[in-house]
Amino acid sequence: MIPVTVFKGRKIAVFGLGLSGLAAARSLLAGGAEIVAWDDSETVRAAASAENIPLRDLKSENWGDFAALVLAPGIPLTHPKPHWSVERAREADISVIGDTELFFLERKKQGASGKVVVISGTNGKSTTTALTAHLLEQGGKRGALGGNIGKALLDLPPFAADLTYVLEFSSFQIDLTPSLASDAACLLNVTPDHLDRHGTLEDYAAIKARLFGGLGSGSTAVIGVDDAPCRAIAETLKGPFAVKRIAVGYVVETGVWAKDGILHEVENGKELAEISLAGIGSLRGAHNWQNAAAAYALARSQGLDAGTIAKGMRSFAGLAHRMEQVGRLGRVLFVNDSKATNADATGKALASFDTIYWIIGGRPKEGGLAGLEPFYPKIVRAYLIGEAADAFAKQLGGDVDHVNCGTLDRAIAQAAADARGSKAQEPVVLLSPACASYDQFTNFAERGLAFLDLVMKLDGIESVASKTGKAA
Repeated sequence: MIPVTVFKGRKIAVFGLGLSGLAAARSLLAGGAEIVAWDDSETVRAAASAENIPLRDLKSENWGDFAALVLAPGIPLTHPKPHWSVERAREADISVIGDTELFFLERKKQGASGKVVVISGTNGKSTTTALTAHLLEQGGKRGALGGNIGKALLDLPPFAADLTYVLEFSSFQIDLTPSLASDAACLLNVTPDHLDRHGTLEDYAAIKARLFGGLGSGSTAVIGVDDAPCRAIAETLKGPFAVKRIAVGYVVETGVWAKDGILHEVENGKELAEISLAGIGSLRGAHNWQNAAAAYALARSQGLDAGTIAKGMRSFAGLAHRMEQVGRLGRVLFVNDSKATNADATGKALASFDTIYWIIGGRPKEGGLAGLEPFYPKIVRAYLIGEAADAFAKQLGGDVDHVNCGTLDRAIAQAAADARGSKAQEPVVLLSPACASYDQFTNFAERGLAFLDLVMKLDGIESVASKTGKAA
């Protein structure tokens, strides 16, 4: 835990007691603050009460007594309208911040000399964050992985000179972190997502761009330039820090570019190193080349050499629920891509395979399957589940053979039976839903675990982990 002492002796409101909210409450209490915490869920409040977190309904409190509101990132800050707690905080003229802001405020107060690496982007940020942490570990550095992945930020080990924090940040978290100041910051990409929370693509991109606001001398900005919003942001990056561009399919002057599974590190047009990703199952597909390029640039910014990074790439096991190869049934490969909750993320998976039995559906996002049409020739059949089934059936029309299965168990059974009859060298049963999970599951992880459990119960299935000793 990181005790937060910046509000010692002051009264703080905490709304939302999920993982990050509980961690914030514990850290504030450990640092000597007085807190009043609340959550609308009775079950969540019971869990907090079991940890002796002080609970009172914040609607009944005098907000003039509070020094700040610590808000859970999933609670609306601006769109579609501010949460009532945000409105009360603004009326009282107090700051609305997240657990992430507490981290940076405390780091500044302590003058902590350890490093902080922050990664964001619409897609690929979890894989890039996990890969970066893995590379640093392989390079002999002590690291702590967290934020929007793994542990809540304030549950990580306390600041130390030899510790590097590798943090994934969502746009929601960035929006609640005005003091964000890292030693290396990476923005992978910006595509339409969470517009219900940010209003417009321009507003969404502007929030992502704040990732670079606190970079100082000796720091590094890593930015993907494969999409227009990020290219525009890249043009604004001028300061006392290094700028490393990353791209897939074309050359950059300074940074890392990838083509045909090979990474090229360049400085002012001169090639410094080359690394092949061939045969690394966890980094399959052009989207993962971008992730690997970003992780490479970040690892280099922290002092690792190209050879150490290449070795670390080969030992990377991959990320659960993102292009996770989980089992084989003869020639049939089963892939869990439950983390693909929008069409853009699903497109990355579809681009990586050739003969696909595609399980899709859930709670649809704006646009549905729009943009995935170029991949339709790869899809033998689609298996529709959840709330999106009828809408997706209309979008697929006669372009893709499809069947409405309703639930994940029926979809897996049908897809497995169909794929076993394929004559392709490697037919793939792919769960890449292009949807949120909330209609039938608590979150994408629960959906992915359900997929894994159902697949591993198929007669004759062989775990990929059992063959390789790790997830591919």
